[in-house]
Amino acid sequence: MKFDTHRAGLLLHPTSLPTGTLADAGRWLDFLQAAGFGVWQMLPLGLPLVGLSPYQCVSAFAVNPALFPLDDPATPRADMRRFAGWRNKQRHWLVDYARFILIKAEHGGVSWTDWPVPLRDRDAQALAEFDAAHADALKAVMVEQYRAAVHWQGIRAQAAARGIQLFGDMPIFVAHDSADVWAQRELFLLDDAGQPTVVAGVPPDYFSETGQRWGNPHYNWAAMQADGFAWWRARLRAHFEWFDLVRIDHFRGLAAAWAIPAHQPTAIHGEWVEAPGAALLQAIADEMGELQLVAEDLGIITPDVTALRHQFGLPGMAVLQFAFDHHVDNPHKPENVHPDTVYYTGTHDNDTTLGWWRALSEHDRQLVAQRLNTSDEAAALEAMIDTVLESRAALAVLPLQDVLHLGSEARMNTPGTDNGNWTWRFEWEALPSGLAPRLLEKLQKAQRCETRPHP
Repeated sequence: MKFDTHRAGLLLHPTSLPTGTLADAGRWLDFLQAAGFGVWQMLPLGLPLVGLSPYQCVSAFAVNPALFPLDDPATPRADMRRFAGWRNKQRHWLVDYARFILIKAEHGGVSWTDWPVPLRDRDAQALAEFDAAHADALKAVMVEQYRAAVHWQGIRAQAAARGIQLFGDMPIFVAHDSADVWAQRELFLLDDAGQPTVVAGVPPDYFSETGQRWGNPHYNWAAMQADGFAWWRARLRAHFEWFDLVRIDHFRGLAAAWAIPAHQPTAIHGEWVEAPGAALLQAIADEMGELQLVAEDLGIITPDVTALRHQFGLPGMAVLQFAFDHHVDNPHKPENVHPDTVYYTGTHDNDTTLGWWRALSEHDRQLVAQRLNTSDEAAALEAMIDTVLESRAALAVLPLQDVLHLGSEARMNTPGTDNGNWTWRFEWEALPSGLAPRLLEKLQKAQRCETRPHP
């Protein structure tokens, strides 16, 4: 893919805005513009299945309606005369999503595999009877999604008017207890009762000694390839209705994914299973042309993953926090970062850079300080930011927490843990009046911004 210029972005999920919703979007976009940033990156916008994680959602297509407050005076009014046309365009996922939400609620929130068998197995008569009995409620769920889509298009127009691209995130896998798996069981590796035979995750790595057992079902790639990857193509079309750029989380899973027997409690015991990533990406490219995708290629990356990324011209990722070792070929070191890269101080899965700095051993902190040519804590943070901004990467992205010099209390997520994640929010008072001009000066020095008039 090609970014249209040497740009910089801020990483901030909408739930981290002061209201925890997109009611703050206009003011946030004003700040991005004033500070010279051309990209707003966020996490997936889906409806979390359990808890708050946006990486385990009820649907691969639906968004979390709680992000879109109806009482927000800035929210565009949804023209209901256009609802029927939108509903027909989205019918391939919308109806089953609405059914899933309502059936799940009627049965106390249990997994679809525990529903009455006729509904679990999508008996045509049972679904027809359910639809007839719940017509108004089904429409209400669909209208909720329509209003969110209209609201977002207003935000997207505001961003475009400010010269800001919206950068979304697509989890490579979907949750087992989701509308997608219930509606299209044949596309996933499940047993006769609908339970996964193998689940997704990653082997032991930097983040966890036992790996990460995500629990998502694996794809039945043979079935997906047989219909030209229709579900995947629809999923990408949906994402580009919302975003200018899309990150494929765990991109390496398109080359090979870690398959864990479903009965295993951790991710230690598993095997790599190849995936037809080249055929999939080619099918998407044949339909959509140049792919505005970013490959999340962190972790255990083998040559086949890099080759797949290069084959389709996709930028990868690098994280400065991972750069400070003695391996000269470390791809996270600034001197090894190529233009086809999105470079971060840290991601939502890392500690904040200040938290990371404070957790270093004295020996490692001295090593980092030597590389950054400073030993002062605040100066080290600024040096980390400057290093990323002044790199050759096509896009430099900073978590807002790092810009604000916040510690571990502001960490967004700790992989492999269930408590305390996804809850951080900032307050407007935390953005001092001099912050935007100071950031603008940094971006101008690094030649990562352009002068754009306020709309």
